[in-house]
Amino acid sequence: MVITGRERGKTGKVLKVIPEKKLVVIERMNLLKRHTKPRGPQQPGGILEREAPVHVSNVMVMCDKCNGPVRIGKKVLDKGEKVRICRRCGEALD
Repeated sequence: MVITGRERGKTGKVLKVIPEKKLVVIERMNLLKRHTKPRGPQQPGGILEREAPVHVSNVMVMCDKCNGPVRIGKKVLDKGEKVRICRRCGEALD
């Protein structure tokens, strides 16, 4: 869920994560229009819409049980496996 900006309150699926710049690309969020020139008969020109990245601090993970945006924590299970947990209800997110 996006928590700030003009897309505030909307939810979507994360398509791409760019860890070096701390950005995420979310499906059908933060759309921008790109005007392209025609490049032959296979690639006609026009206006393309594509998603722009959003900073990680502006998004939160959604918990299915709480049905809302939550902060996350990490927990180590008995087998040594690490999982993300919801800070509000304690449910495993992964």
